[in-house]
Amino acid sequence: MKRIIVDLSCLYTRMVLTEDGSPIEYICESKNDQSLVGNIYVGRVESVLKGMKSFFVDIGMDKNVYVMNEKGTMPKINSHIMVQIMKDAIGEKGPVGTEKISFTGRFVVLIPGENGNIGVSKKIADSAERERIESIVKSILPENYGIIVRTQGEGKSEYEFKEEINSLYAQSEDILKKADFVRPPAVMKKDNNFVASTAKNWFDDTVDEFVINDRETFLKMQDIFSDKKEKIIFYDEAIPVFESFFVESKLEKIFSKKIWLKSGGFIVIEQTEACVVIDVNTGKFTGKKDFEKTKLKTNLEAAEEIALQMRLRNLTGMIIVDFIDMDKEESKCELEEFLRAEVKKDRIKTTVVGMTELGLMQITRQKTRVPVLNTISEECKTCISKGYVPSYTYVADRILRQVSSVFAQTIFDEVTIRSNKRVLNALNSEKGKYIKEIENKFNKKIILSEIETAAADYFELEKIKKGCQ
Repeated sequence: MKRIIVDLSCLYTRMVLTEDGSPIEYICESKNDQSLVGNIYVGRVESVLKGMKSFFVDIGMDKNVYVMNEKGTMPKINSHIMVQIMKDAIGEKGPVGTEKISFTGRFVVLIPGENGNIGVSKKIADSAERERIESIVKSILPENYGIIVRTQGEGKSEYEFKEEINSLYAQSEDILKKADFVRPPAVMKKDNNFVASTAKNWFDDTVDEFVINDRETFLKMQDIFSDKKEKIIFYDEAIPVFESFFVESKLEKIFSKKIWLKSGGFIVIEQTEACVVIDVNTGKFTGKKDFEKTKLKTNLEAAEEIALQMRLRNLTGMIIVDFIDMDKEESKCELEEFLRAEVKKDRIKTTVVGMTELGLMQITRQKTRVPVLNTISEECKTCISKGYVPSYTYVADRILRQVSSVFAQTIFDEVTIRSNKRVLNALNSEKGKYIKEIENKFNKKIILSEIETAAADYFELEKIKKGCQ
């Protein structure tokens, strides 16, 4: 069974896609630091890099947007231009944008200025179905627009395509007309419905249930996915939704650099700003007689786990894997073919480049959103930025979920949370909104108490039953 689970209860919006109870894709976003991907702005050209055929655009954020020139003619400094965000800012690098504006729906992507260009997802393999789709969209495509039919467009009727194309066209024309008269920097479109934009990628016909623990979001999803209403479920139980479906503990290993394999081997994942490096080790698994088979078995297990971890952690860019050296050429070919098959399961474009002369496997994965670790952690100051610890906001989010679980499953009436000042400040964000919501939901009391601790993620929970002190 495939299931999408959405948790909007505390400081983060979290979504997980599970298959037979195991997470296969995970994405989360701080409610105080939302992604800009998909947003459209009218900005002012701040600087031009003619040699690199690119320029920077001021959209009113802390960092300017980097844009590669796609129209041939370079814009002038201080000129006004419309851009759409393709990648969020990561580390010292600002967001990346494009002049090629597009409007994404469930089945299609509509692109103004493309003059009749039609593309169909390569994942729609049936040639007759591709021809049927092309014939339909060609007959209803607005003038001077291009279109890309997404994988979810497979099997859709002419009526469904027409409804979505007309809706996206109206949205596009409205924005294009307004863009000529606004004073930059200005936001033209905010694609900040995190759940909806993710669901458009995940919620296909293979998904059996879409579970949401927020009523307003549940109703919005029922409206957007009206043809799949029966699969969308509102979760209104006291136990936190991720805990109820047994995925909370499984997601905690995202913080771990070392991942154990079933055979006893393990992989080590190191994320750097330049690339991701993954090392494969036999660990406890030494085999019985044939060491070549032992190495191949460990490498195949590692390849399956690496493909999964790339999706769960949203590892992007250049990924270098140091598999265990094997002597036989057929073993190396079998490993590479297996890895290629595993990354085909990824909805994000992933390419197995192949082995380098040094025997390292190269993989590239398209950059879109910030890696999960960057979203929920920060550089550790104690070890001079050589490692990561959970961010104070993420620690606060974890605490609130644990407190909810205590109130839902025990007889305790009051919980005192003891932690450092920054965690307590995160717990008290938005004037203590999330603490008050939990207290009102369970009719119980939460007390905050500051303690001195060098560990950024350390906290204590003291549980009290009134009348039993």
